[in-house]
Amino acid sequence: MSKRDYYEVLGVGRDASEREIKKAYKKLAMKFHPDRNPGDAKAEASFKEAKEAYEILTDADKKAAYDQFGHAGVDPNRGGGGGHGDFGDIFGDVFGDIFGGGRRGGQRQAQRGSDLRYNMELSLEEAVRGVSKEIRIPTLTECEVCDGSGAKKGSKAETCGTCHGQGQVQMRQGFFAVQQPCPTCNGRGKIIKEPCNKCHGHGRYEKSKTLSVKIPAGVDSGDRVRLSGEGEAGEFGAPAGDLYVQVHVQEHPIFQRDGNNLYCEVPISFTNAALGGEIEVPTLDGKVKLKIPAETQTGRMFRMRGKGVKSVRSHAVGDLICKVLVETPVKLNDKQKELLEEFEASLNGGKHCHRPKAEGFFDGVKKFFDDLTK
Repeated sequence: MSKRDYYEVLGVGRDASEREIKKAYKKLAMKFHPDRNPGDAKAEASFKEAKEAYEILTDADKKAAYDQFGHAGVDPNRGGGGGHGDFGDIFGDVFGDIFGGGRRGGQRQAQRGSDLRYNMELSLEEAVRGVSKEIRIPTLTECEVCDGSGAKKGSKAETCGTCHGQGQVQMRQGFFAVQQPCPTCNGRGKIIKEPCNKCHGHGRYEKSKTLSVKIPAGVDSGDRVRLSGEGEAGEFGAPAGDLYVQVHVQEHPIFQRDGNNLYCEVPISFTNAALGGEIEVPTLDGKVKLKIPAETQTGRMFRMRGKGVKSVRSHAVGDLICKVLVETPVKLNDKQKELLEEFEASLNGGKHCHRPKAEGFFDGVKKFFDDLTK
């Protein structure tokens, strides 16, 4: 008895996509599966017929041979039909995609190369202004001798004799048939009998390479710069992964960074704080003048607009915020101590309070103890 056309069996056209073929097969498999039709020989035959058609039409090589030569172009011993049909296969074929499994006969795709990470230490000046740096990284590089195929020059990979190029083998577990990657070819469906002398059949080898990395101005700790295709080479010619340069900005002896703003502490003398004056403060672009008003208290903040960091994303420029710290004179000689004592006496004898915070503090202390004694 001659076999029916596979496209006719599944009820699809010759231009049907793999998705349409799979959908048609699932519908027929659910309808004719022997578990749903116990003792029905006709349903069993329809199930095997649909399964055979599905396995041929979802294998690119077999489909091409079938489309050109019909049933004569497909080896019946490898087609999965006739005596090779297995009722348990339906659980891998129909339900495999739903529960995370692959379809029967699906070869393991060559894996994209792994992404790599490189930690780069930058000074604050480098992070703010941007910098280009050369880095050296160890990685897996595509073999230039075999162009990533893993096969010796002049040879090529051959179809695996264990799985016949399917990449998977079937293992019986009671009623069920479980699909597993082929142990001979590790799921590739092909065997390299003459491996490349350079990469020993892996298609890639370990090598250190030097790259120039351009760090944009305004980056901060935690930012990453992505270098597409500079990670590990993929398996057997698959695309390479990416390289991520992770930025860490070192602590600065003068400035602290918070987003786009910079902060620094500026010491000023007792005299400057009391009488006012002009001092020089550092910025990333050099020194600038800062006017200190008279009677400035320690801890006061001064904002210098546009002297911070230019954002790497919005290009907005932050500010420099200076916190002044009034320094207490040290290592005084006798004459200086005498002058300070005279100065202190003149303050205490005046009619006006020269210590605004002290007045408020001691008033609060007095009230506190008065409340305790009530």
